[in-house]
Amino acid sequence: MTKFSICTATFYMLVALHGQVQSQPLNRWQQRVEYTMNINMDVKTNRFDGKQTLVYYNNSPDTLTRVFYHLYFNAFQPGSEMDIRSRTIEDPDGRVGDRIVGLKPDEIGFQEIKSLRQDGKTLQYHTEGTILEVKLDKPILPNKKTVFEMEFLAQVPIQIRRSGRDNSEGIRYTMTQWYPKICEYDYQGWHANPYIGREFYGVWGDFDVKINIDASYLIAATGTLQNPDQIGYGYEKAGQKVNRPSSDKLLWHFKAANVHDFAWGADTEYAHDIVQVPDGPTLHFYYKKNANYARSWKEGQPYIVKAFQFMNKYFGKYPYEQFSVIQGGDGGMEYAMSTMITGNRSLGSFVGVTVHELIHSWFQGVLASNESLYAWMDEGFTEYASSLTMAELFGNNGNPFDGNYAGYFAIVRRDTEEPLSTHADHFHTNRAYGTAAYSKGCVFLAQLRYVIGEEAVAKGMLQYFNTWKFQHPNVNDFIRIMEKVSDIELDWYKEYFVNTTYTVDYAIKSVEEQNGQTLLTLQKIGDMPMPLDVLVTYKNGKKMLYYIPLALMRGEKKLVSNNPERILSLDWPWTYPSYQLNIAGKISEIEKIEIDPSQLMADLERANNVYPFQEEFTFPANKDSK
Repeated sequence: MTKFSICTATFYMLVALHGQVQSQPLNRWQQRVEYTMNINMDVKTNRFDGKQTLVYYNNSPDTLTRVFYHLYFNAFQPGSEMDIRSRTIEDPDGRVGDRIVGLKPDEIGFQEIKSLRQDGKTLQYHTEGTILEVKLDKPILPNKKTVFEMEFLAQVPIQIRRSGRDNSEGIRYTMTQWYPKICEYDYQGWHANPYIGREFYGVWGDFDVKINIDASYLIAATGTLQNPDQIGYGYEKAGQKVNRPSSDKLLWHFKAANVHDFAWGADTEYAHDIVQVPDGPTLHFYYKKNANYARSWKEGQPYIVKAFQFMNKYFGKYPYEQFSVIQGGDGGMEYAMSTMITGNRSLGSFVGVTVHELIHSWFQGVLASNESLYAWMDEGFTEYASSLTMAELFGNNGNPFDGNYAGYFAIVRRDTEEPLSTHADHFHTNRAYGTAAYSKGCVFLAQLRYVIGEEAVAKGMLQYFNTWKFQHPNVNDFIRIMEKVSDIELDWYKEYFVNTTYTVDYAIKSVEEQNGQTLLTLQKIGDMPMPLDVLVTYKNGKKMLYYIPLALMRGEKKLVSNNPERILSLDWPWTYPSYQLNIAGKISEIEKIEIDPSQLMADLERANNVYPFQEEFTFPANKDSK
């Protein structure tokens, strides 16, 4: 074989190997943890001693020379980053405000590390606010494990944000972000973000937790109780007498497998109900023995069962055997296999908040994208699924996403919007963060129904869950799923709607009659390009849908059988500011022309989408890019 032939053969062999690698499914590595914790709670001082053994598996290709832990309770101290941020941001969360700066020594939170060893050898470490920085005695090599042993002391702060004691409804303990928690290390490196009150990101693993607390308390927690008989707790119905052993304290033992967090609540007046979801998890409800709460909490339980059934069918099967709804906290907040919500609610409020929080189990609990980087992939996707679930439970009186579109439009008009790609901690205002994460994140999915079709999105959501569960997907992973189910290129959609604050605004500029037909001139006013559905309604009742794909899509949305007759028009290149469309029939025969009758396209000015014109419009050149 000649030198040229050898080189050529080698080239084609490398190309072939590259193609094989590229065609294989992505299986992103994940770090793994095994926590064993023993907690001794003093309810008089609100302090607890903890012993933690952490087996850490380095499944990455990297050698680790240091590790980091979250010490969340340290945020509840005067002068903390959360305190300063809350007192300097334009629109502080009312639950925080300036409350931290005024905390007394017995009201603050802290997590104090008393000792830390790696495989038996004492380590050097340093506490920097809510982060513990640890220098390792020996590096953790790829595909190796190490064992950390820690002793710590913690004080539970008064309830301010998410975790704490003695909330406004008298719940004694909401124990969330309560233990030293190792930070996540992934393909982007360490994520040792200080806690200022926003999002969380954790490592999947197994938890074995024992909590020693006064015998008068009932504990609700992540995972399943291992020793009900030993503590005289037999999953009784609310109001049923419990015969507990005669001792000052009881040791509660819980286990949870393949979760990335562990939370618990404790109170002396919890009622407890159990409901079974057919072919689904067992639901546990813990709430104050209070007549004001009981009605909503009991009447709402069948709705929560139906919500799990709906989510299991349309968004993927909930993978755990249990889910707990626990009264506590300061609103509604999601945790592994559980949620903490305030209890004094109407039926609608109870169902709405619980549905939203339980749906986080799919997007925050199982898919678990990095919330700090992609808060909208949790909150926004949860809003989207919640809207559909609530419509299923209570009936659909129009577009279930209307509220989220309104929220998104409002902040755009305020000119204070920030891109979805902004790190959750670094939005200039809480308003901008909330609107991006919740409203625009929901609109991202709802509008995608317009771009690729409702059936494609529904299929894609199921495939996304089943492909990426327990793997921390990012926005590119999601977009690729939607491209595969729709056969449409969608990188442009991600780049415009996620990475910029460009807006959508299309208009009917003019309607003229030519040679017995109607010539429609459309104008792109906003900076974000979109495909267009243009519905023509004739005076004789006939309807025709003209579909104008965006050239960037390299494909078309599939025709829906129950839609009006559809005519596929030429692609609209994104650089062209206007487009002309020939419509069958004279102007006198047309009743109405409308861009996007579904109103799923996030068009900032809908009034200019309809002919006959309702008012005079001035059509400016394209807006300056933000």
